[in-house]
Amino acid sequence: MNGLLQDFRFALRQLRKSPGFTAIAVMTLALGIGANTSIFSVVNGVLLRPLEFPNTDRLVRVWHVPPPKSFPGMTTFSVSAANYLDWERQNHVFERMAIYTFHGFTLTGSDKPEQVDACAATAGFFSTLGVQPMLGRAFLPEEDQPGRSSVVVLSHRFWQEHFGSNPGIVGHDIKMDGRSILVAGVMPASFQFPEFAQMWTPMAWTDQEKAVRGEHHSVVVARLKRGVDLKQAQVEMNTISSRLEQQYPEDDKGWGALVVPLHDDMVSDVRPALLVLLGAVAFVLLIASVNVANLALARTFSRQKEIAIRTALGATSIRVLRQILTESILLALAGGALGLTYAQGGIRLIMAFLADKLPHSIEVGLDAKVLIFTAVISIAAGILAGVLPALRLTRSDVNQALKQGLGRTDADSSGQRTRSILVVSEVALSLMLLVGAGLMIRSFQKLHSVNPGFDSRNVLTMSAMVSRAKFSLPSQEINFFEQVLRRVKALPGVESAGVVDDIPLDNGGSHQPIAIEGRPTLPMSEQPEVDVRLVSPGYMNALHIPVLRGRDVNDTDVAGRPAVILISESMARQFWPGEDALGKRLTLTFSPDAVREVVGIVGDVKIDGLEQTRPSATLYFPLDQLAVPATGGWGSFPMTLVVRSTSSSEGLASAVSNAVHDVDHDMPLRDIQMMDDVVANSISQQRFNMLLLGAFAGLALLLAAVGIYSVLSYSVKRSVREIGIRLAFGARLGDVLRLVVFEGMKPTLLGVAVGAGGALALGRILSGLIYGVKPSDPFTFVAVAVLLTAIALAAAMIPAYRATKVDPMVALRDE
Repeated sequence: MNGLLQDFRFALRQLRKSPGFTAIAVMTLALGIGANTSIFSVVNGVLLRPLEFPNTDRLVRVWHVPPPKSFPGMTTFSVSAANYLDWERQNHVFERMAIYTFHGFTLTGSDKPEQVDACAATAGFFSTLGVQPMLGRAFLPEEDQPGRSSVVVLSHRFWQEHFGSNPGIVGHDIKMDGRSILVAGVMPASFQFPEFAQMWTPMAWTDQEKAVRGEHHSVVVARLKRGVDLKQAQVEMNTISSRLEQQYPEDDKGWGALVVPLHDDMVSDVRPALLVLLGAVAFVLLIASVNVANLALARTFSRQKEIAIRTALGATSIRVLRQILTESILLALAGGALGLTYAQGGIRLIMAFLADKLPHSIEVGLDAKVLIFTAVISIAAGILAGVLPALRLTRSDVNQALKQGLGRTDADSSGQRTRSILVVSEVALSLMLLVGAGLMIRSFQKLHSVNPGFDSRNVLTMSAMVSRAKFSLPSQEINFFEQVLRRVKALPGVESAGVVDDIPLDNGGSHQPIAIEGRPTLPMSEQPEVDVRLVSPGYMNALHIPVLRGRDVNDTDVAGRPAVILISESMARQFWPGEDALGKRLTLTFSPDAVREVVGIVGDVKIDGLEQTRPSATLYFPLDQLAVPATGGWGSFPMTLVVRSTSSSEGLASAVSNAVHDVDHDMPLRDIQMMDDVVANSISQQRFNMLLLGAFAGLALLLAAVGIYSVLSYSVKRSVREIGIRLAFGARLGDVLRLVVFEGMKPTLLGVAVGAGGALALGRILSGLIYGVKPSDPFTFVAVAVLLTAIALAAAMIPAYRATKVDPMVALRDE
């Protein structure tokens, strides 16, 4: 222990003697360690920390797997009521199961109506997750029945914001959709599942709803029995799915089931990007460590005589090695401490980008695990930065070192080779990161230039949050929106307006099976599925979606008139290749009351995302021909207003809101935004990936440039006598300049070549995160190689220019 304390004190003295070296090394390591700590904090909070549920490793989600022919590219799908009930009855692997879905309420009884996002769930929902209310109780099994479900459990946040944390609200009624609903309990602050839920209410299916197999609207969560693993559960669900397929081929043929851990499923959207970024910051730390090792190597030569004297006096190689490593580890720990301050800002920045992609219950911060991680990588970086200089010193010839002293003519060829190898490593790692960032930038540019199929400029959108119980008949909802649109279209500056159930790029919408007239009748499970959107007249004009052939829906397409539809160009090509789709007829399986005629073909629209590589076959259904579904159970639903103005008027949102409230003062509105913002938000994840990877790549480039500069500066300093002799013998300044630059560019060009091979492998890892660009995109590779070479050349020019200023007489006299 005394020896370690001596090493520590001596290391402090040595670092104080070289404040410039110490400051640069600490700052360099702080950047690398801070970046790693930032990303690991997010990875720890999102991917590594378990959910706030008991025995979270036993919680799973169970999805339907849709038939690939009907749903190409889709691997998971929501679940129907009847299939869930069969899963629950027939399985032997789950301790409990529950199913839930979205349910909208309007909170009334106050001056301002408010949309409330509720979760309708079966009675076993809370017990499946292993949680209980902090106040009151959960809803009871007998309350999960039609006519007895007027009960809710509040989220902690909703309870705080709307009832001032008053425990007395439990057991009392609140007004929802104009009726009294009992508050049974309040959940703890740590519980926020699913993410949208402000309150929970019983599912309360009717017998008719329990029998529905073909409509999939809900999500299943389950708890595995003790001793049952994921593989066993999957085998069981495969068996049940096969059984149901045989029993109900009309609805279930081709439908499977997939069991996935709940935590993995919740973070699946951000997992690939976070892991790639974690790898990127590891590269940054490696580059920072190599940079410090290079600086330490340059500093090592001046200490050769000191180490030789200590060795001659009896110090062992291990003792010298420990001393040098103590210095580098001390540097790294100082860098780690400074890096923690950088990390706090980095975490805030990252979470600002990821806020809407992560579960709200996830907490990210500098906890004990993150601090341990920071300490470990700091020590590892210190060892990595110090091991080469330490080995270099312990292997030097003591006698030769004592003879040579400290003259600038002393040879250091082996040290120069080591430093060149380190430069090659820095450049190679930097090029790999730069290529990754370049691919992300190119991908984002491609996405940004994609034509979404509509014109988003000067288009305002807002959702009228119609609750399920608001209108008892479709005609009432139709009449409400007709009145709203008449008022909106009369507003100054409004060019056109319409409504739709789900706007493009909003991750919503309906997929429905269709049956085409004149073709063999197929069971519903084998019928092709298309995206279905409910629209009013004026919607196509509002988004400038072109009508390519035929006509748009208009005010004459109402109930009682011939049933009509519009279809997208890709749907026309898919189902009637080489034919004119106008006049063709089909039936919507969930609305079989009428055969519908195609009266118009419109342009393709990017429905789910700008990165869609194949167009979505889309069917547009006139709102005015809406009827009660064949399966019964009518419930009104939200629609989104789409308003195009002649300019981006700031007062338009207020004017449209007033028009809605003129028709119904109690109608809650939300998601008031411009369509340009919707498009921008749809690629926010790609923007985040690009910016963060680009920042790390820029940092790596800076560190590589500093590394090249420091190595060449040291090389010029050690070669003053050689340069003086060359100049004395008639060498021109240009020759000296080329000599030094060539010396610096050799490891750079070799690093570019090595890094190109690594970048090809990295590109394959990034293939799932890029769009419209090949992982081996030659433009990106060439551009990055040129950029890196140019930066290296600039870094080499400063020491090279200094070399040309050497006075031969002064250099020879100093030696």
